[in-house]
Amino acid sequence: MAGSTWQSIRVRKQAERQILDPAEWLQAFDLLPSNSDQSALNVMDIPRTCGMLTLKDLEITEKYDATALAAEIRVGRLKCLEVTEAFCKRAAIAQKLTNCLTEMMFGDALGRARWLDEQYAAKGGETVGPLHGVPVSLKDTFKVKGYDASIGIASLAFNPATENSLLVDILLEAGAVIYVKTNVPQTLMALDSDNNLFGRTTNPLNRRVTAGGSSGGEGALIALRGSILGIGTDVGGSIRIPAMCNGLYGLKPSAGRVPFAGQQSTQLPGAEKLALPASAGPICTSLRDCELLMRVVSGARPWERDPDVRMGRWEDMDDLEIGVGERQRRPVIGVVWRDGLSEPLPPVLKVLEEV
Repeated sequence: MAGSTWQSIRVRKQAERQILDPAEWLQAFDLLPSNSDQSALNVMDIPRTCGMLTLKDLEITEKYDATALAAEIRVGRLKCLEVTEAFCKRAAIAQKLTNCLTEMMFGDALGRARWLDEQYAAKGGETVGPLHGVPVSLKDTFKVKGYDASIGIASLAFNPATENSLLVDILLEAGAVIYVKTNVPQTLMALDSDNNLFGRTTNPLNRRVTAGGSSGGEGALIALRGSILGIGTDVGGSIRIPAMCNGLYGLKPSAGRVPFAGQQSTQLPGAEKLALPASAGPICTSLRDCELLMRVVSGARPWERDPDVRMGRWEDMDDLEIGVGERQRRPVIGVVWRDGLSEPLPPVLKVLEEV
């Protein structure tokens, strides 16, 4: 955007997030305390009490994890459209409270939900895939065709992606509804999600403290149940730290288990091969949803489309017993407590000892 300052780009980009569709959701929205209003620190109850969500919306967004929600949709007890609308509204509330979103794709998400319902009806109750109608949130690094992947950098704003990241395609093929992308720290390698384009994401449990990083937007959104299944990335804690900060489950898979191709990066092409490889993985409200995501991804055989993905189905990992007969044994897991240079902080050491 030649001739524009980062400040002017910031104003324009943030203005995009003020447009809610459909407009009737605005009825109670303006009454919510904004992220900058520190008079209310713990905002976990506000989605339930603000009046913006119906009793049905509250049931949909609070009663189920992703596994249970997929099952309810599969047997026809819930429609994709009502599920998507409920999570779009709750995500909008989470955004106002914690500044957790970068892209709000509500119009396209509602259109996809209608299409999924039509497919379900036309095919006599057959779903598109295992995530049929399940809303899935994405860290801003993932590219979604037609939307920015600006990762908090002004020079990358207003440059919508021309194709999806591979993992996004796999999620869509599984029937998921992609409806929001979430905030990150500028250049990603930080444990607090703050940048010049969108500002800082705060923790809904206490808005004076961090939601973590670099997948901090996912952490805050899912803590407020504006999402129940989100995708983050992790090198040194960028999934695990937001999960810890917000009381959630997070999994950093081994590198190459989940497709990482097609994301917006801060590095030159090929530079990631010279450093520790990052992993994509789930942040969610239950342990079994971590496994759900891993099963869905491996079931799509992503190694056939991305040579960096390791071949192997998740089902092949079910049996942790090694060997046969008398030689059968459980795997041994090693933990490196110290690196010989620095001591773990006391809270970290305490958790290691407990585990």
